Amino acid sequence: MAVRPGLWPALLGIVLAAWLRGSGAQQSATVANPVPGANPDLLPHFLVEPEDVYIVKNKPVLLVCKAVPATQIFFKCNGEWVRQVDHVIERSTDGSSGLPTMEVRINVSRQQVEKVFGLEEYWCQCVAWSSSGTTKSQKAYIRIAYLRKNFEQEPLAKEVSLEQGIVLPCRPPEGIPPAEVEWLRNEDLVDPSLDPNVYITREHSLVVRQARLADTANYTCVAKNIVARRRSASAAVIVYVDGSWSPWSKWSSCGLDCTHWRSRECSDPAPRNGGEECQGTDLDTRNCTSDLCVHTASGPEDVALYVGLIAVAVCLILLLLVLILVYCRKKEGLDSDVADSSILTSGFQPVSIKPSKADNPHLLTIQPDLSTTTTTYQGSLCPRQDGPSPKFQLTNGHLLSPLGGGRHTLHHSSPTSEAEEFVSRLSTQNYFRSLPRGTSNMTYGTFNFLGGRLMIPNTGISLLIPPDAIPRGKIYEIYLTLHKPEDVRLPLAGCQTLLSPIVSCGPPGVLLTRPVILAMDHCGEPSPDSWSLRLKKQSCEGSWEDVLHLGEEAPSHLYYCQLEASACYVFTEQLGRFALVGEALSVAAAKRLKLLLFAPVACTSLEYNIRVYCLHDTHDALKEVVQLEKQLGGQLIQEPRVLHFKDSYHNLRLSIHDVPSSLWKSKLLVSYQEIPFYHIWNGTQQYLHCTFTLERVSPSTSDLACKLWVWQVEGDGQSFNINFNITKDTRFAELLALESEGGVPALVGPSAFKIPFLIRQKIISSLDPPCSRGADWRTLAQKLHLDSHLSFFASKPSPTAMILNLWEARHFPNGNLSQLAAAVAGLGQPDAGLFTVSEAEC
Repeated sequence: MAVRPGLWPALLGIVLAAWLRGSGAQQSATVANPVPGANPDLLPHFLVEPEDVYIVKNKPVLLVCKAVPATQIFFKCNGEWVRQVDHVIERSTDGSSGLPTMEVRINVSRQQVEKVFGLEEYWCQCVAWSSSGTTKSQKAYIRIAYLRKNFEQEPLAKEVSLEQGIVLPCRPPEGIPPAEVEWLRNEDLVDPSLDPNVYITREHSLVVRQARLADTANYTCVAKNIVARRRSASAAVIVYVDGSWSPWSKWSSCGLDCTHWRSRECSDPAPRNGGEECQGTDLDTRNCTSDLCVHTASGPEDVALYVGLIAVAVCLILLLLVLILVYCRKKEGLDSDVADSSILTSGFQPVSIKPSKADNPHLLTIQPDLSTTTTTYQGSLCPRQDGPSPKFQLTNGHLLSPLGGGRHTLHHSSPTSEAEEFVSRLSTQNYFRSLPRGTSNMTYGTFNFLGGRLMIPNTGISLLIPPDAIPRGKIYEIYLTLHKPEDVRLPLAGCQTLLSPIVSCGPPGVLLTRPVILAMDHCGEPSPDSWSLRLKKQSCEGSWEDVLHLGEEAPSHLYYCQLEASACYVFTEQLGRFALVGEALSVAAAKRLKLLLFAPVACTSLEYNIRVYCLHDTHDALKEVVQLEKQLGGQLIQEPRVLHFKDSYHNLRLSIHDVPSSLWKSKLLVSYQEIPFYHIWNGTQQYLHCTFTLERVSPSTSDLACKLWVWQVEGDGQSFNINFNITKDTRFAELLALESEGGVPALVGPSAFKIPFLIRQKIISSLDPPCSRGADWRTLAQKLHLDSHLSFFASKPSPTAMILNLWEARHFPNGNLSQLAAAVAGLGQPDAGLFTVSEAEC
């Protein structure tokens, strides 16, 4: 098209203006390639260039280019041309110059960006053509926006004195774009521009220069970006004031005893918010030197006064001696560890179980109830379904091996010398010594009506056998076993997944008169809207049956379950093999995975392997990996993290980034590794992990700094910042050392319980009967937040015993007796001596 000569100056002005508007400060990012011999003034100039943008959730983003003069515009993303059909093109003509103008738009989806995730950042630019050549726009980077859930550092509670400085640190969760941080004081925004005593550092810490009483509050760190808004845990800050004395008052007049006094008060200032009281006395006395006091003590009135004072002092001393004597005599008649309600308010103490002596007949003695016969049950203890009666037969015989050949021992003993030795061991609270079975995932012990506890150390698995669960006169050898998923076939259907370890307690078929409590971890995120949870039990024929649907329990059932955030407690009167299975009701159902990073303790070659384990967040799974890594010579190199894995059919991806190429080379040929969804979701595969192999450029290289990402597509993710010396850095190795310590596998009799025996019996006998004032077992259940199980407790002969048994199972090994004591003491029973024990009762 020919342009009239008179239009050239105007045309050049328009083009120049367009160039300045479109390029601006980023002019250097636009590259022009003129055609030789062509007019460079007619090269395309961008009026609009693509800009950096973030993808929020799953919404695609729009990129726009506009150039003049332009006959064609195409986008290129990560070096590849975008298909023509994906462009939306609008053509027009500049009204003043008559030059062709073109505008092009494309959409970029999250899936397109994820395809190159981990290799490099995703970018796009557009290229415009005219008859004079081509021009490239600036690059626009497209990033997936996110904000992790967990803060890297949260503020902690503080107690500071008046005018002391306060620093509350906060490191927000990792995010793109980086999160902005603000602080809340009692839910009100902290604005440093309005309060010169407060400022926020570049590292997002909140600093109070001089603490004031008004600064006593709950402080919350809030992180937010375009994706989400996260709140840290609140940190309580208390600004206390130590007390200080006021000036002394004037001396008083001289008294009859030739002394006078002066006083002061702890009020300048008075202590506040837990500040210390003033040190010293508030009253000062001294002798008078006034002539008024000379010879005044010799009068008859003074003599009478002194005699009266001495008589009152003697009476008080005698009264105090009588009270001390009564208290000592009463204390001698009580067991040293059984107290009145004052003990309940400060926590229980363990009962000392001692054999009786002739010179002290009222000491507590607990002995097993021994009968006169020895009977042994042989064969399978599963009741036959086709038999006329579910009872098993007992035949006279010798004592059998407790676990071998399907023969199990149910002892009836006679009060011989062996029985006396058994009583002695019980009375001194010793646990029975178990014979070695050659496995760390099994424990067993011998129990009678006094009950006890079995535990597999470091697995979260235990079995509580309450008192009187075993009939009096019987002695059972009971075992507890943790099974590996590959050793036991547990069929799962549909969306079902294994949430707990598979645990056996037995022998099956033994007679129990009270429910025992089986405790085991689980990795589900409990929610009635997301999960349908079922307790499965294996029958004698080997098939698995649903014996309990959680949330639909009936008091008449043989099984009941208390489900908590990370553990479940199963009441059962029938021993056997159990597992907790969940079926997802929505994609919001999630399992907790524990992520662990291990690497060799010593690196003797150029290659260095980082193993990333993705386990169920249960103690037994952690124990297995720790033992495996000890055999492999591995050490933990980062603090473990928890990832919530959703039922979304998306795989788990793992990738490594920012490896310094001058020191290390990654041998991974793809951008990321994947663990298939079903391998994780069914829960039957152990030790799921990926290995990242790095190679040192030089044998002298020992420092490693990189990032490792683990995420579920369209789900939760975690990132690890690795920065350590591979030859000498062991700071993370101690994180699992305490969890690897062993424990006592079997406790028999009163030593297995934290609640003293006589106090337990007192509580049961006092709270089981209904009380018109409401101070019975129902109130105790409410105070302990167990009132959702009232119908189950009420169906048992002793509801209070069920509550105390569950408390023992939930709070092992520390017992948390102070909280229980506070709940019992707060029931308001009218009988003040409810929890005391008399000499006759002992």
